[in-house]
Amino acid sequence: MRNKVVDVREALSVVKDGDVVAISGFNLTTSPEYLILELFEMYKETGHPNNLFIISDTLPAVPDRGLDKVFAELYEDKNQNFIRGVLMPFIGWSPALMKMTLENRIEVYSYAIGTTSYWFREIASGRPGLITKVGLGTFLDPRIDGGASNEIAKEKKTCKVELMEINGEEWLLYTAPTPDVTFIRGTTADTDGNVSMEEEGFYGTVLNMAQAAKAQPNPGKTIVQVKYVARKDTIPTRNVIVPAPLIDYVVVAPDADKYHRVSGSYVTDPRLAGTVKTQKTKELESLLPTPDKIRDRIAAGRVLIETMKLVAQLKKPLFGNLGIGIPVFVSWLAGEFGYSDFLALTVEPGPVGGIALVGQDFGVAISPNAIIPMPDMFTNYEGGIIDFASLGFMEIDPKGNVNPSYSPVRVSGPGGFPVISAGSPRTFFAGGFTAGKGIDIDADNGKLIINSDGNILKFNEEIVKIVFSGPQAVKSGKQILYVTERAVFELTENGLRLKEVAPGVDIEKDIVGKMNFKPEIPEKVETMPEVLFYKDLAPLKEYLDGILKEGGIL
Repeated sequence: MRNKVVDVREALSVVKDGDVVAISGFNLTTSPEYLILELFEMYKETGHPNNLFIISDTLPAVPDRGLDKVFAELYEDKNQNFIRGVLMPFIGWSPALMKMTLENRIEVYSYAIGTTSYWFREIASGRPGLITKVGLGTFLDPRIDGGASNEIAKEKKTCKVELMEINGEEWLLYTAPTPDVTFIRGTTADTDGNVSMEEEGFYGTVLNMAQAAKAQPNPGKTIVQVKYVARKDTIPTRNVIVPAPLIDYVVVAPDADKYHRVSGSYVTDPRLAGTVKTQKTKELESLLPTPDKIRDRIAAGRVLIETMKLVAQLKKPLFGNLGIGIPVFVSWLAGEFGYSDFLALTVEPGPVGGIALVGQDFGVAISPNAIIPMPDMFTNYEGGIIDFASLGFMEIDPKGNVNPSYSPVRVSGPGGFPVISAGSPRTFFAGGFTAGKGIDIDADNGKLIINSDGNILKFNEEIVKIVFSGPQAVKSGKQILYVTERAVFELTENGLRLKEVAPGVDIEKDIVGKMNFKPEIPEKVETMPEVLFYKDLAPLKEYLDGILKEGGIL
């Protein structure tokens, strides 16, 4: 076999005008940043390649790095013809791409991360696309937006979602153009092109993306960015993640700190790669964000109560997922109370267990118990294999539909939210009751104290974008709770129903009066556990210990 290690420009010369280019990357993890930036330099120098359509399993960028660095320059060039469109499940780490989306400058499509990750596997198998129920009744449904994030995307329909009927049930078929060239990243490649990923934070979708480029009827090229080159046949067999036949060119990144970081804040760290396991300590757990607002702690505590009830019921550690926002504080609280071993938590791109990092490092975990490929992780979500999920929310409507992140001036993309929320058998949405300026909420002696509320209502008759469908969840028999610092709602066939209120709260004034619709209110509304409303965490710990002892866990 020929030596596949080549100069970056030789490898990138296979990218032609009009090509569809697939690029791996969940933030900076598995992002081939050197290939991305060098391809853009070629365009700036020669005007070629141009008119590219880019597809990623997530988004190979964080602010000012990777693809965001490219879009920041493209945004200033009103006549750019480097990129004509993108399919990106999440664009929130690229402010420039979000602005280009809102200004209708290029086609932008946003399928869920799990859907896009699966899609690579499906087209690699020669299938027309991905068939799934995920997205029914949401903005992904073709009867609404079909995954298009702006008007030009709705017009061009380069990526499409079609409604199907199978055995009398509705399904969605997700399609997109297949890649002509794929950029992926590994740690080491031998001269034949076998690729290992021993220093990467996870495997992501790199194998399936390489396979997708090679699938018939129009097989293309795969270029891999690595840190090291090994001699032929010297990478241990079980370490090879992408075998040589799937690789056409190997390019070595010249500067790992500049082009090959394991995550936004780390160049490399064996704890993130899972090659070194450290004991959980207070120092490590301090990496978890801690709530600086008592209202956030209350909501997180209420979710923790629900999860510990489930531990007591199922008599096993819970397999689950915690989203961004208030749900991350659930993990912190569990650590404070010594309950971490009761939660086997996952992160979308593949880590199971460990301490999941946040911000620009989201996606990796310190000392995970396992790391699996991203499509397989999303199988755990979509198949309802996990026991629960807790996710954040920005807006909720009377039917229980949820918008987690969209506003009229922000189009971040759905991320992993649609698959996790649609598949999990139990989802506990958690967030503050209101948002915006002026919030002054306290708690003491078992009561909630609302001094003033935010100026933005979150329970609205209509929401900006439906990303979770309440009616579909009811149809599928899911258990859905909506948890805030002052009230807990449950989802019923009739929509949102008030289940619990905080002690010290007036239902009409503090709940219904701060909503743009009136939920169903039963004759008897339960009271949220008073132990949530103390400055000290000790009453909550005692309450939770009681739940676990009653269930025979402690």
